[in-house]
Amino acid sequence: MKILHTSDWHLGHQLHGYNRDFEHQAFLDWLADTLEASQADALLVAGDIFDTANPPASAWRMLYRFLARLAKNLPNLNVVMIGGNHDSPSKLDAPHELLKAFDLHIVGGIHRREDGELDTERMLVPLTDASGQQAAWVLAVPFLRSADLRTDGLSEEDDRLIKGVETLYGEVTAAARHGRQPNQALIGMGHAYMASGKLSEMSERRVLGGNQHALPASIFAEDLSYVALGHLHLAQRVAKQEHIRYSGSPLPLSMSERGYNHQVVLVDFDGADVTAIEPVSVPRVVDMLKVPASPAPLAQVIEELSALDVEDKPREQQPFLEVHVLLDKPQALLREKIMAALDGKAVRLAKITPHYPATQTQQGLGHRRLSDVTPQQVFNLSWTQKYQGEPDEAMTAAFEQLLINVEEDEANL
Repeated sequence: MKILHTSDWHLGHQLHGYNRDFEHQAFLDWLADTLEASQADALLVAGDIFDTANPPASAWRMLYRFLARLAKNLPNLNVVMIGGNHDSPSKLDAPHELLKAFDLHIVGGIHRREDGELDTERMLVPLTDASGQQAAWVLAVPFLRSADLRTDGLSEEDDRLIKGVETLYGEVTAAARHGRQPNQALIGMGHAYMASGKLSEMSERRVLGGNQHALPASIFAEDLSYVALGHLHLAQRVAKQEHIRYSGSPLPLSMSERGYNHQVVLVDFDGADVTAIEPVSVPRVVDMLKVPASPAPLAQVIEELSALDVEDKPREQQPFLEVHVLLDKPQALLREKIMAALDGKAVRLAKITPHYPATQTQQGLGHRRLSDVTPQQVFNLSWTQKYQGEPDEAMTAAFEQLLINVEEDEANL
């Protein structure tokens, strides 16, 4: 059996106001071709299918058009998708029964019965191989919010959030073991921040209450043959274990991700054993440019931009451009001067990043735009300015929890 693991599509995403539909459609077309060429038996999408809880109609059309192509050209393909922290659980779950009839399984959120017991059956998806025989069970666990967890009866020494996640995965794993036949693989899925994950600038922020609540790899049972993860945009292994992986996002979702090797992961199985793991790079159809290579004075920047030679392309295929300018003070009409230097050039100016002397930036966040800093950075700076010291762990954790509550409220709108 062969599976293809991907995640963090973020359909409907905009980069500094620019639509990404062309790039996403190119990726989905490439993905469908790759599934056909590799003769994959299953597609696993580990969360953040959409960029927001209320994606535009165009993003839904793109998803359904892709699924319709798979149903037509690859009728035996197993498709399993889970919700991420950007997705609305209720909206993903709404077409569940219809899509299930076409062997397309979307699990937006967890469900509990009237007695409070976890509905594990909804999260267990059988996978069939090329011969039509069941070869694996997928533990399709979506992004877990605090309200999804049961922490009653835990001791004071336990980290209640981590233990709650561990308990939930344990219940789903036990149910999968109960239905597993000999030589069938157990494949985990999740959308979470793992303890050894490399969290880079502008990637997804930590979840479940901050770094102290990053999840350990031990939440996954040893008899899981592979764990397909989503949430971090940089493809990577977890805890140096080959079989626990983030596939990463298929395209850069910020200018700082331009250097990532965006990929999907093909995994081969022989019974319950993984025999090969092959990352496959996703072609980049729209370039991301950084001018100059390192921050430079405005006059030099204008000179380099004026000399910039780019191929003439339709608007949606033009490269995104980030400009780094070294300034000693805020510059009037900075954007207008840069736009004048770019006049007639087939590029899309995504971001202007001013750099100031270290003595200025050390006093705070400098002259950066609010959209360029994280809530945590603003909180830490405000606390430092008011109380002349760093916030302690308890206060930082409380702030992280407030962010999570806001995120959950937005997802439920």
